[in-house]
Amino acid sequence: MRALILRIDAPMISFGSVIVDHHGFTDYFPGISMLTGMIGNALGWNHSESDKLQELQDRLDFAARWDVRPQRVIDYHTVDLGSPKMRKPGWTTRGEAEHRAGGTAAKYGTHQRYRHYLVDGLMTLALGLKAGGSPDLETIRTAFERPARPLFIGRKTCLPSRPLLDPITPIVEGEDLVTALETVPVWSREGVPEEENKKTWACWTPSSEVENVGERRLVYDLRDWHTQLPTGSRWRKEGWIGGGK
Repeated sequence: MRALILRIDAPMISFGSVIVDHHGFTDYFPGISMLTGMIGNALGWNHSESDKLQELQDRLDFAARWDVRPQRVIDYHTVDLGSPKMRKPGWTTRGEAEHRAGGTAAKYGTHQRYRHYLVDGLMTLALGLKAGGSPDLETIRTAFERPARPLFIGRKTCLPSRPLLDPITPIVEGEDLVTALETVPVWSREGVPEEENKKTWACWTPSSEVENVGERRLVYDLRDWHTQLPTGSRWRKEGWIGGGK
């Protein structure tokens, strides 16, 4: 199986997760829909091209590992909906001021937000596609080399520190995505290969019910691109790979 190798390195990363009240959580690994959107952005697609995005999501699979495991941080910020600048003409819908529904506090009060991030991590990701359909891996590789628009990792504030494609082995082959991932050297924090093939914490799509490595976890990382709503779930495995296991 051929796989495109990405190195995800940024000061702050957000992989998105279930939002609870004021908290926007981040998963520990990227979701299928996030990668679909990133590829679509690199190709220059927009949200109106939902058929293309849906087909790409249905074909997409990946395995990922943390070469350098990140720390978790929470960004606390507020927005004062009652401030004069929030009532200026720019904040309107059809010529009328737009406010939140509810009572006075909801419309004009100060709202708190907690955004969760992963910081100072470095991830290697093997991206694969089911046979048939468009685009193919070479087209996606070209798009990552010269993206149509600036790319970000989860949120627009999460800009990558380096080009996403692996500079040495952008495409590798293996029996499956985990095997392909294990052929790629583990990087240090400085972005150079480690001297030893150490164990890394990884995720991948289960290949069979009898697979006895890692733990199964149900994740909600799919999107209906026609309605722009999160929908559906899938099983994911998480565990240690490499290091002569």
